[in-house]
Amino acid sequence: MLLYFLDLLGTGVFAATGAMVAARRNMDIFGALVLAFVTAVGGGTIRDAILGSTPVFWITDTLYLQVVCLATAVTLLGKAWWHRTRHMVQVLDALGLGVFTVIGVEKALSLNAEPMIAVIMGMLTGAGGGAIRDVLAGRVPMVLRQEIYATAAIAGGVLYTVMHDGGMDRSVVVVACATLVFVLRLLAIYCNLSLPKVSVRTQ
Repeated sequence: MLLYFLDLLGTGVFAATGAMVAARRNMDIFGALVLAFVTAVGGGTIRDAILGSTPVFWITDTLYLQVVCLATAVTLLGKAWWHRTRHMVQVLDALGLGVFTVIGVEKALSLNAEPMIAVIMGMLTGAGGGAIRDVLAGRVPMVLRQEIYATAAIAGGVLYTVMHDGGMDRSVVVVACATLVFVLRLLAIYCNLSLPKVSVRTQ
């Protein structure tokens, strides 16, 4: 039940970030719904397809689609409030990343995937939807930028698998993993933490 609630929470949060990006790109309501949808379910859809878990989650449980529509409506109606907040999209995205990393790792482990695969599925679930959103909005995906993003999801996924294999209480594991990812992303946002840049000098 905890994971289901977190999954719906992450869906709403990511849908909101998609709607925010659409609003800032001056898209219409349909465009906002599209960005909200792909952001909220894109990563999980790719994960389920790779793991062979079909039909994918939002087809068997349409509550996810209802959450997407509700989050989009609330976000667009509240535009006058959040559009003045500089880091609102990034902070909500960080929260969604933490939650969806947990969901992705747990889903993979429940299907008897190896720990390394579970970590990758966690990263893909967390970062996949946002990457699709950014591409459709004409932005460089955050996962490809210098700042810490996918690395945070990987760190959270590794922590989850280690604590899971150690037999720790699942609620503790879930909270610890999501918190680690969220905090790492906040540090990257507000303290400009980033990975070393790969560059080649040309003459």
